[in-house]
Amino acid sequence: MNSNTLEYNTERKDVRLKEYGRNIQKLVNHIRTIEDKEKRSEYAQTLTDLMKQINPNLKNNQETDQKVWDDLYIISNFDLDIEAPFPMPEESAIGKKPQRVEYKNSKMRYRHYGRSVEIMIEQAIKMEDPETKESAIIHIGRLMKGFYNTWNKDNIEDEIILKQIKELSNNQLDIDIEKVKEFGLFNNNVKERRHSNNNNNNNQNRRRGHHKRRRN
Repeated sequence: MNSNTLEYNTERKDVRLKEYGRNIQKLVNHIRTIEDKEKRSEYAQTLTDLMKQINPNLKNNQETDQKVWDDLYIISNFDLDIEAPFPMPEESAIGKKPQRVEYKNSKMRYRHYGRSVEIMIEQAIKMEDPETKESAIIHIGRLMKGFYNTWNKDNIEDEIILKQIKELSNNQLDIDIEKVKEFGLFNNNVKERRHSNNNNNNNQNRRRGHHKRRRN
């Protein structure tokens, strides 16, 4: 073998993304030399399919497809003029940490309930159907009572839970406290609509009695 044909590692160009290997780097370099843009694009499409096979852990979805195309652009050193399903990303954006999502500046009145309870209250205020709104209030009350009991040894009264719901909703959410206490609606081990079922049973019994009287 002619020593002039030997290619030493020290003489090889750097591989941009080592997880794909040197052969993929060579194929990308070759695609860049093809003069016809349509052919370049066809070869690039075939190459991305090969790159997926090299990384079997990648799931087959749009997010993965975009990542593979981004990797292709990176391997080409952002010098690849092709028709592709995804645009070439900005070189400055590669490896950049995502921006930190800032929480709302509004102060939470009851931190132990968390922001999720406040969001649920905001959604409940928008509900127009009275029965649906009442169910939402009951669900929120149960959550708040459960959260409170998680962090405190003492039990919290239903009146206090309702007072806090009214406070957080600016008095836009309310429910009959006597009904809450009678049927234990803020307790997680009680069926939510039990009081309605009882009323329905009473109505059915009255209707049966009425039919019996009419037959007699």
